Amino acid sequence: MPRPKVKIDLAELEKLCGMQATDEEVAAFFDVSTKTIERRRKNKRFREVMERGKAKGRVSVRRNLFRLANAGNVAASIFLSKNLLGYKDYFNNELTGVAGGPIQIASKPDFSQLSHEELKLLRTIAGKTRNPGRT
Repeated sequence: MPRPKVKIDLAELEKLCGMQATDEEVAAFFDVSTKTIERRRKNKRFREVMERGKAKGRVSVRRNLFRLANAGNVAASIFLSKNLLGYKDYFNNELTGVAGGPIQIASKPDFSQLSHEELKLLRTIAGKTRNPGRT
């Protein structure tokens, strides 16, 4: 003999979906399995109630965001502009050389313009000496 069909109050279902409750949360509220919710969603009336509830919930959130943005809440304004108007943050990580030109890379460093002291310091930094016996 099959189990008796659990009664799910559609008004309560719509309220839960309005709060964007997950299938797991809806199932827990009605004390049924998630599979029961998934199976019932195949029913047109049940699915429409869930969809209407979720849509009403989204409208409620949007209404609240607009209220906050209109009251001067900068974060709400930024969020709405990015999500509704497609605004984006752009970060430029481009590196340039002199006067915005390309970065110059020498194939071999030119040490000819360095003084004797600068060359000596460079050798010390590099950990090498030209002639190990001389300083």
